[in-house]
Amino acid sequence: MTDNNNEITGKVYDIQGFSVHDGPGIRTTVFLKGCPLRCRWCHSPESQQFLDQLVWMAIKCRGVKECGKCLTVCPNDAIAPGKITTQPSTNAEIQQIYIERYKCDNCGRCAKACHSKALDICGKDWTVEELTQRLLRDKPYYEHSGGGVTISGGEALSQFEFTLALLKRLKNESTHTALDTTGFAPAGHILATIPYTDLFLYDLKHMDSDMHEKMTGAPNGLILSNARAIAENGALIQIRMPIIPMFSDSEENARSTAEFCRELGASVSVVQLLPYHNLGVMKYQRLDHNAALVEAAPPTEEKIERIKSIFEGYGLPVIIH
Repeated sequence: MTDNNNEITGKVYDIQGFSVHDGPGIRTTVFLKGCPLRCRWCHSPESQQFLDQLVWMAIKCRGVKECGKCLTVCPNDAIAPGKITTQPSTNAEIQQIYIERYKCDNCGRCAKACHSKALDICGKDWTVEELTQRLLRDKPYYEHSGGGVTISGGEALSQFEFTLALLKRLKNESTHTALDTTGFAPAGHILATIPYTDLFLYDLKHMDSDMHEKMTGAPNGLILSNARAIAENGALIQIRMPIIPMFSDSEENARSTAEFCRELGASVSVVQLLPYHNLGVMKYQRLDHNAALVEAAPPTEEKIERIKSIFEGYGLPVIIH
């Protein structure tokens, strides 16, 4: 890093344009790598580590016989011929590759050689200025719709210096900013972002600290105190509550969360309910990531509506995503 904030680098794993669920209007959401929590339902395992990661999508692999370039370019012999499988698109049998992850240093040579993009490196370094210029390409959409830029993760505050510098740069461009955070960050980091953040998208996963630690790897005391600090400083908060079966979907937890939101006062602009889904399972396979994930059916519409009514009973506006 340098003293010039515009040259601070951050590691980004995705940039999604035309986002309509991460704050008001049409937005561009930047996803930063790195997160201190290990939520048992996490649908973005590629966000957890700070390092670049090799991703393999079996469905795109053309096979060892037709291609096989990755086997020859790997300097660590981390890629070998794997099992015979049938490609769904052609019904043809091919021999796919096998990645010995303990040998792989994520150098990316195989991804560069893979024309079908079955192999790819998740993670790219950007300077603040480079990323700002990319985000400003979408500014006409922000101005037309009342949107802006959302910085997400992982946990964006895990890359605090980069996130703060990017927020400042965007505010200099009169761009609406939202910070999507777990709240599990030093209080000073939270407070430093408030002058440059128009809206906090703030996760409240569970109000019981022991249960929170069991399912995320950390207690919730810091998260709750940071939420209070944001409210005390008059910043706007959109509470995000994941509805996870057998974890956070009880009416008791909904009431406790609603009571806490009401304590935060006028800072809470809306509560967003996020029903559990298992769409991230494929991402774990692409990373060969072995994790003890929640295995459950998504909550029923009746369950979501009941939780919604509890929040509304406390006078809180609710949206469902």
